[in-house]
Amino acid sequence: MSDNPLTEALNMDGEERYDYFLDAVGEEREIWILVNADNHFLKIVSEEDGVAYLPVWPSAEFATEYAKGSGDLSPKAISLPDFFKKWVPGLTRDGLEIGVFPGGQGELWITAPDELKRDLTDLPF
Repeated sequence: MSDNPLTEALNMDGEERYDYFLDAVGEEREIWILVNADNHFLKIVSEEDGVAYLPVWPSAEFATEYAKGSGDLSPKAISLPDFFKKWVPGLTRDGLEIGVFPGGQGELWITAPDELKRDLTDLPF
């Protein structure tokens, strides 16, 4: 394992990163997304199965690492209450899934917005 916590977390498998994400977001009470210069959020459509999702991270550092070399993407925090009240219904309405904590190996945990909300509200924080 690496001495760098960032590298260590990015090398976890999708399920381990999901658990890491839940713990970190439960403590910090915010989710991080990437936005462009026009404040439009990053949406990814998988070439394999056509699933459209919003990638989210547990901290600005992880989002910044993911955006390296992308040019105009920068991290933006969303408070957990705002995420639950506005984003979950909006993503559900738009048919977007959530890609939780994309990592270094390209492995990704994709979940429905309401499932992520349930997992976050079930935390003992």
